[in-house]
Amino acid sequence: MHNIRGNKQTQATGHEPPGEDSPQSGEPQREEQPLASDPTTPGREPEDSPKPGPKSSLTISFVQKAKRQNNTFPFFSEGITWNRTAQEKVAALEQQVLMLTKELKSQKELVKILHKALEAAQQEKRASSAYLAAAEDKDRLELVRHKVRQIAELGRRVEALEQERESLAHTASLREQEVQELQQHVQLLMDKNHAKQQVICKLSEKVTQDFTHPPDQSPLPPDAADRDFLSQQEKIEHLKDDMEAYRTQNRFLNSEIHQVTKIWRKVAEKEKALLTKCAYLQARNCQVESKYLAGLRRLQEALGDETSECSELLRQLVQEALQWEAGEASSDSIELSPISKYDEYGFLTVPDYEVEDLKLLAKIQALEVRSHHLLGLEAVDRPLRERWAALGELVPSAELKQLLRAGVPREHRPRVWRWLVHLRVQHLHTPGCYQELLSRGRAREHPAARQIELDLNRTFPNNKHFTCPTSSFPDKLRRVLLAFSWQNPTIGYCQGLNRLAAIALLVLEEEESAFWCLVAIVETIMPTDYYSNTLTASQVDQRVLQDLLSEKLPRLMAHLGQHHVDLSLITFNWFLVVFADSLISNILLRVWDAFLYEGTKVVFRYALAVFKYNEKEILRLHNGLEIYQYLRFFTKTISNSRKLMNIAFNDMNPFRMKQLQQLRMVHRERLEAELRELEQLKAEYMERRTSQRRAMSDGCASEDEVEGEA
Repeated sequence: MHNIRGNKQTQATGHEPPGEDSPQSGEPQREEQPLASDPTTPGREPEDSPKPGPKSSLTISFVQKAKRQNNTFPFFSEGITWNRTAQEKVAALEQQVLMLTKELKSQKELVKILHKALEAAQQEKRASSAYLAAAEDKDRLELVRHKVRQIAELGRRVEALEQERESLAHTASLREQEVQELQQHVQLLMDKNHAKQQVICKLSEKVTQDFTHPPDQSPLPPDAADRDFLSQQEKIEHLKDDMEAYRTQNRFLNSEIHQVTKIWRKVAEKEKALLTKCAYLQARNCQVESKYLAGLRRLQEALGDETSECSELLRQLVQEALQWEAGEASSDSIELSPISKYDEYGFLTVPDYEVEDLKLLAKIQALEVRSHHLLGLEAVDRPLRERWAALGELVPSAELKQLLRAGVPREHRPRVWRWLVHLRVQHLHTPGCYQELLSRGRAREHPAARQIELDLNRTFPNNKHFTCPTSSFPDKLRRVLLAFSWQNPTIGYCQGLNRLAAIALLVLEEEESAFWCLVAIVETIMPTDYYSNTLTASQVDQRVLQDLLSEKLPRLMAHLGQHHVDLSLITFNWFLVVFADSLISNILLRVWDAFLYEGTKVVFRYALAVFKYNEKEILRLHNGLEIYQYLRFFTKTISNSRKLMNIAFNDMNPFRMKQLQQLRMVHRERLEAELRELEQLKAEYMERRTSQRRAMSDGCASEDEVEGEA
């Protein structure tokens, strides 16, 4: 114990400078000696030794060490001088705290060692006490044997540890040999690398000499070669500096681009929000303006033909409203979707009517169309475009049916229509058929060519593609109609086919695609004799429509029947050309999107929806002539395509194809019976007329004979 204490004390005081007095370090040893002799005399204490507690001895030792610490630091040898700065004082105190912390750590380690030594001494003391307290030699012998067994066990452990040490030493020697071999291998590689570097340097020098001293020239003097080499080195250094400058500039520009991109994104988001808000405000403005114009029209109707100051003022307001354009109000205003003269398919946005009242209605309609377009741009049109863009290959499905009913975006419509047409005519389509029909038409003139030529100038007078003299659409339309007249000789040409083919040309733009679209409508979608000379199927559909209107809109039909209004005068053309002359292009093409997929049922749905859309306006009219005048143009007043679509496909349900076929069958039988009866009456009339003519000729002959005799 004394040796352990002495070694630990020397380690703890190893930081003291030389020349320190040794008696101070010996005092703690003398104080710890009674602890060391304590196990040898259990239960007794020496009479001459003092009895300080462990706490008092530790306190004395710490005080003595603190004194030694004070004597070791030059900062405290003669006291802290007053001319020292506060920072030096703080540094000295921190150093003293560090030294005391290290000393405390060493003291803790010493206490742990002493605890272990004390435990070992106490175990020996207990063994000795048990040995001395044994009453017989047998018990003492057993204790001795137990110790011998412990010694033998410890010996075996020592042997095992020795063997492990030898194996580790052997392993270490093997590792050293491997390390030496690797070092030799590395040395060889370094030598090879050095040799290669020397070869490369020599080759580089040779290449440099070849460049600086061509073989056909005399070698330059050493000074010139050195100057050339130095200039090349300077150029290389300048190039390196330039490269570094460019890298720095590139990093700076990249950071600037990143910042500008972030600013641009924020500005784009703000611009998008402002455009949305502006669109909403413009839509509201269009609605207010249309309501204002509608109010002017109602006032004009209420005043009638009266001549007064109010009527003159009203007429002036109407003229100003017709001449005023939103773009002229402020030259700096933002136009999101201005009312241009023509729409995207070339149709006039505001029809050019000669009657002033109709001009006012056209302006109201244009404003309403624009307001609905602006309001539905973000809420409906953009999600619909995203759904169409996400749609892959086209296959018949319920999802495709719903998308077609909602309308096909303009950028996807040609592709979708070609697929729908091919679905209808794939059993009729043959390669080169269209070109063969055109060549047949060039060989000889078709009987319907004259009628086709007359109808070309009547096709869509409100569309710039068919009215412009330099447009190629009239020629394309002529070729499509002539090819169809050769394709289907039973029909040849019927008035109305020109408008069907024109719509197909406006969307598909290719002649052959428009030709097959016309074939699909006439020969696969519509009933067989829809465009025949008698128009039998067309007349049947008019009677079916009357029945459906009586079922779906009984109040409206009763009102029309009260005023003896025949709807077939208005609706016959709807079915013949599939609303081509009736609805505005935005709604018309949505009708065709569903019509090409579902068939004629869509035409019935939209015909019912048109009357439902304007039912209240029709019920306000109580004169047959006024009703006819309103029905003549009321389809052009429909501006909300989503509302019309919702009425057609939701409010008109249930609408079963089986019911439609049954009604067609019933009315066809009735119509054919009426036609047979009409033919019979015709034949009877012709017979009667022939007999009358024969009798008249006989009478005339007898009178001539009488005159001849006279």
